[in-house]
Amino acid sequence: MPLTPLDIHNKEFARGFRGYDEDDVNEFLDQVIKDYEAVIREKKELETKVEQLNEKLNHFSDIETTLNKSILVAQETAEEVKENARKESKLIMKEAEKNADRIINEALHRSRSIALEVEELKKQAKVFRTRLKMLVEAQLDLIKNDDWDGLLKGNFEEDEEENNETEDANLY
Repeated sequence: MPLTPLDIHNKEFARGFRGYDEDDVNEFLDQVIKDYEAVIREKKELETKVEQLNEKLNHFSDIETTLNKSILVAQETAEEVKENARKESKLIMKEAEKNADRIINEALHRSRSIALEVEELKKQAKVFRTRLKMLVEAQLDLIKNDDWDGLLKGNFEEDEEENNETEDANLY
């Protein structure tokens, strides 16, 4: 068990014939007591400081551990987000390609059907033009025909005779 300042203060030395001067010894012991008390106080302060520093060290070690775990979680999450983004972009690209193919196929189908309709309309227009031409030519042939003049003269004279007969009958 270590000495305390009180042990030093209460220490009694045996006296001998030619011993040390008692006042010098007491003075020296008082100085040793003061120094010893200072060393004990300093030791306690240093122990308290070491304890506080150890608590801070433990606190910062915990923070470091937590930060390292957080960094790992963040890195894993970032990798997952990247992977999900890659997968989603591939899906979007595939869907866009499918939509583009569908749109192209629909456009080709529609253009083919429109081309067929145009061809059909051209045929119908050609048939209509031919029929119209034949009709107009037939009408022109009728107009150019000499029988037309005879018909007009003959009908007109007969109509006049009928009208005159009807008027004479009405007078009587």
